[in-house]
Amino acid sequence: MKAITIHQPWATLIAVGAKQYETRGWATKYRGPIAIHASKKDPHDMMQSLPHDVQRLMYEQIYDRLGISSGALKRMPTGCVIATANLSNCFKSVDTWTDGYELEGHRLVYSPEYEFGDFSPGRYAWELTDVQQLPEPIPAKGQQRLWNWEPEGGVVFEKI
Repeated sequence: MKAITIHQPWATLIAVGAKQYETRGWATKYRGPIAIHASKKDPHDMMQSLPHDVQRLMYEQIYDRLGISSGALKRMPTGCVIATANLSNCFKSVDTWTDGYELEGHRLVYSPEYEFGDFSPGRYAWELTDVQQLPEPIPAKGQQRLWNWEPEGGVVFEKI
């Protein structure tokens, strides 16, 4: 299965269904099942580097979708696969507008989605559908770009 390594808290936002697009500076022609791997980078450091209004939006989404009121950072595993999804499309970001960003094909990205990625014109939004959070994270060493992940122990995932 193809995989992509994503820093926390963005990996968790995808896993809980709060983030539909992963933004990258490069396009991909790959379409199909993809594993969402949370990098080993400390989520505390990543969160502290963000503006306070973005931190608040992230926490609100995670608290709401996990049904919790605190402890979100402790629930963000690192160095493991935390979800699977279907990489269904890759759109180029073409413009900004008052309430968000426009992707090719006149797709509009609104808040809070646009706060969860870099949709600057010229970048790419990878559309993730059918996201399934794993019941338990599976430790794995990540890599840059798309990479092949084969879970140990013969874990099999249904095709998405």
